[in-house]
Amino acid sequence: MIEALFPYFETTEGVTVRVSVSFQPGNSDPGAGRWFWIYHIRLENHGNNDVQLIDRMWEITDGRGAIHVVEGDGVVGEQPVIAPGGSFDYVSGCPLTTPSGRMKGRYGMMDASGRRFAVAIPTFPLLGSAVSQ
Repeated sequence: MIEALFPYFETTEGVTVRVSVSFQPGNSDPGAGRWFWIYHIRLENHGNNDVQLIDRMWEITDGRGAIHVVEGDGVVGEQPVIAPGGSFDYVSGCPLTTPSGRMKGRYGMMDASGRRFAVAIPTFPLLGSAVSQ
């Protein structure tokens, strides 16, 4: 069942964003105030036309409530076109200076007619433990 692999998901205008996240103790150094997570994103196109991911905006909140906004073109150096029934996966990471936090955001998409629209990235927790997320 896909929900077990990607427990956080949201659908906007026929595009589903699925997220799984895992704490990386080997890349973290709590004594130095550094915690690190890897997140896996899957974008699924359930619509009838191609869609292209143009840009993204992340809102990263640390355990103290400080918010850091990250914006830019594409994801991992790509602006993928996703065909109807298709998907695109990528993996990235997030460091924090606190042992917990959360992320959420949006992808700027464009459909085959050139119409721009935003797709929500669901909120997901960043928890600094080896417990499965």
